[in-house]
Amino acid sequence: MTTHPNLELVHRFFQAYATGDQAGVEAILSPSVRWHIPGNHPLSGVKTGIAEVLDYLSQLGKAAFQASPIVMGVSDQYVIDCHRNWSSLSNIANLDAMSCLLWKMEGGKITEVFNFPEDQHRVDAFFREVYGPGNDVLS
Repeated sequence: MTTHPNLELVHRFFQAYATGDQAGVEAILSPSVRWHIPGNHPLSGVKTGIAEVLDYLSQLGKAAFQASPIVMGVSDQYVIDCHRNWSSLSNIANLDAMSCLLWKMEGGKITEVFNFPEDQHRVDAFFREVYGPGNDVLS
C-alpha cells in the first residue's frame, strides 16, 4: 500500500522534529512558511519563515511538550492531523488535551500550518504558567 506524499511529508517533519534534526525540518518547510498559533499566551501568533518556526518548536521543547497521533486525513493540498498533546513538567498543572493541525503543502514543501486546540483557555493558561504572562517569549 502506498502512502500519499503529503502524509509522508508530515511524517518526515515529525520524525525530524522528534530527533532534533534541524536540517531535516528546514528541508521540509517552505522558506516562507507561516505557522498560526492561536490564543493569548507567550507562544501565540503567526510564525513566519523557517527561523521563527524553529524558534517556536524549540520553545515547545522547553515545556516538555509531546504529541501522539490520533487520526490523519489527506488531500492533494492539505493534511489534517488530530493528536493528543501533553506535558510532563513536575512543577505545574500539565496540559493533556487534543489538538488538530491543518497542514498546507505546495511543491513538496509545508507552506502553512494552522493549529486548532481542543480548549484554547487551557492552552493559554498552561503556556502562561510555563513562560509567564507576557506575550514576548519569541521576540
